[in-house]
Amino acid sequence: MAKHSKPRAGSLAYKPRKRAKKETPKIKSWVSSDEVGLLGFAGYKAGMTNVLAVDDRKNSSTSGMEVFLPVTVVETPPLWVLAIRAYRKGYLCKETVSEIWAKNIPADMNIKATLPKERNPDKKISELKEKLDKVSDIRLIIGVQSKLTSIPKKTVDVMEIALGGDVSEKFEYAKNLLGMEINVEDVFKENSLVDVVAVTKGKGFQGVVKRYGVRIQPRKAGKGRRHIGSGGAWTPTRKMWREPLPGQMGYHNRTEYNKIILQVGKEGKDVTPAGGFLRYGPVKNSYLLIRGSVPGSTKRLIRLTQPRRPQGEPNFEITHINLSSKQGV
Repeated sequence: MAKHSKPRAGSLAYKPRKRAKKETPKIKSWVSSDEVGLLGFAGYKAGMTNVLAVDDRKNSSTSGMEVFLPVTVVETPPLWVLAIRAYRKGYLCKETVSEIWAKNIPADMNIKATLPKERNPDKKISELKEKLDKVSDIRLIIGVQSKLTSIPKKTVDVMEIALGGDVSEKFEYAKNLLGMEINVEDVFKENSLVDVVAVTKGKGFQGVVKRYGVRIQPRKAGKGRRHIGSGGAWTPTRKMWREPLPGQMGYHNRTEYNKIILQVGKEGKDVTPAGGFLRYGPVKNSYLLIRGSVPGSTKRLIRLTQPRRPQGEPNFEITHINLSSKQGV
């Protein structure tokens, strides 16, 4: 039985609480960087395990000691660079100047987009080079190769990733990568901070007790117990956004800051438990071990970006990874 009182849950910072439009998480802003390279990556959540690691942080209370850490395994197959997209500053927002699609897109890569019938990237690149002074930003359109994992998808997850450096450096970097693969070890390093963006687990339509943690009414309350005590003031004669109301819970686009990458590995068998991960299977590609949990369910697409508000200097050395079966045997 639930308690009669508890601290109010459910931050009012997220309004409206509605379902995400797509399972591919949306990134509204990117960190600016002077270093040339990708500012993000993408992978799939395989599951969780735990590791033993030596904490080498100077000011930590466990400095020099071996600590137990829960970790999330994110499988990161190589990204395929599908296109280059150039922007200019518009009146209200960025406007697309040019879009250069690669010519050698694999036939088995099912992309849910209308591609140009005749693709001539060399001609498009030379045209973009002439009007580079009008360009304000250049980004890459990439596809996540889920066919290389244990959870192949019918359609490829396509998204846009920002680049670091000035416009000319971005242009040179992008044209050299067009139609090629990018690996996670080229973007992120061990013992570095990363922001995780994903769509959380969906919990459906829920009442105010579970959604906001409001107090359960006394036993003699009329018309039920799992409702709010007051529906708000008489004036104004409408429901205010501050009042807890039933509705959608979960399946929201969320960002978690300053997650620690404990390990960047190339062999998935090094982290695959006996029998594979529950509802996922074995990890076949390169992977990331991220300390703690990340939003979303198993198989969910996870996007990783450079930290927006870095804090602290992580320094862990993994000594053991738990590979015991997750199947309950």
